[in-house]
Amino acid sequence: MTHLSRSPAQTQTIAGGLARSLKGGECIALEGDLGAGKTQFVRGLLRGLGGEPRSVSSPTFMLLNVYDTGRLTVYHLDAYRVTGPEDFEAIGFTELLEQGGVVVVEWASRVSELLPADRIDVLIEPVSERERRIEIGARNVERGA
Repeated sequence: MTHLSRSPAQTQTIAGGLARSLKGGECIALEGDLGAGKTQFVRGLLRGLGGEPRSVSSPTFMLLNVYDTGRLTVYHLDAYRVTGPEDFEAIGFTELLEQGGVVVVEWASRVSELLPADRIDVLIEPVSERERRIEIGARNVERGA
């Protein structure tokens, strides 16, 4: 599904819509250039799950931030500075996927071999200085998508 966002608040609203459909156990693979709105998207996910969006910060230097929303735990990872999949393996990425929360990976293509085949792909692309195209698509092994 493709959405057009004209503001950070609208990006958060789009992510909040996705959040309402989450049940736990999902992995969300986020892609987009620097400044595209990936962290704003995560803020919207948190808000949609009942968490505090202001608590979200980019985990670029920490690699992993954990947020308890009251409904589901969000594990927010950033692969921008990783040297390879072993960095994610060292923090127990596989175990995070089994915790029943929501695992969100920014710059997901950098660790694509670790991502589950059954995941939600989100691509955020600038259309203009103030507009972003947000494509949300679920990959499912059974459908081969």
